[in-house]
Amino acid sequence: MKYVGGVDVGSTQTKAVIIDENCKVVGRALLDMETSMVTVAEDAFTAALADAGIERGDVVRVAGTGYGRYNVTFGDEQVTEISCHARGAVALFPNTRTVIDIGGQDTKAIAVKPDGQVADFTMNDKCAAGTGRFLGAASYALEMPLGELGPLALKSQNPVRITTTCTVFAESEIISHLARGILPEDVLMGVHQAITSRCVALARRVGIHDEVTFTGGVSRNVAMVQLIEKAVKMKINVSPDAHFCGALGAALMAHEHAFQPAAQTAAEAA
Repeated sequence: MKYVGGVDVGSTQTKAVIIDENCKVVGRALLDMETSMVTVAEDAFTAALADAGIERGDVVRVAGTGYGRYNVTFGDEQVTEISCHARGAVALFPNTRTVIDIGGQDTKAIAVKPDGQVADFTMNDKCAAGTGRFLGAASYALEMPLGELGPLALKSQNPVRITTTCTVFAESEIISHLARGILPEDVLMGVHQAITSRCVALARRVGIHDEVTFTGGVSRNVAMVQLIEKAVKMKINVSPDAHFCGALGAALMAHEHAFQPAAQTAAEAA
């Protein structure tokens, strides 16, 4: 059995996925960005190999994607995260037609064709407002782990409106609200609502079609899931592997280039 890999180098975390010839995920790894992008890409790939229980020589092709895809120096190709998230989302949920991806530095909305190809997309690549970094500012201001923000926000009874659209000033506004005695949960719900408003506005630009799949690290935030569902007026897809969607898409691209040409040649010869 031979394998291929996908490495998604994000702004805050790096994900790696190993799949076999049948496109089954056999190994994965997720590492925080604590060292250089080149080093963390190599470490994530090595960790995914260990998780799969295979050797580096068993992997015939690797594709890099994400914010730092060109730092996957051992990769055979680099693919845009737009294409990879579309491909990965359709692999997880075959009826996906709209993808909302909220990462650490950007938010993407992608219209997807039935075969996983990108029909249209938009992203807020010029500003970090409405991204995971917005939640990071709240986490820092409240001295609270990111994983606790969503559950606490859902306890809100009187959410405040976050007026700033700039992540740089978000922390100051959050601290100002807290100093006035506003409950942390009400401040947090205001932050979540601000992010939801921005990401759904992006999605409407490419068209919100059933089914909607939510990818990226922020998809693990329960408040964000509920707010987006309320805004788009439908249940959205969230996979336990949503965080690995980009890496999975990259691995599938590598699989296509490594194995499908041979299969096509054999079919033509027959």
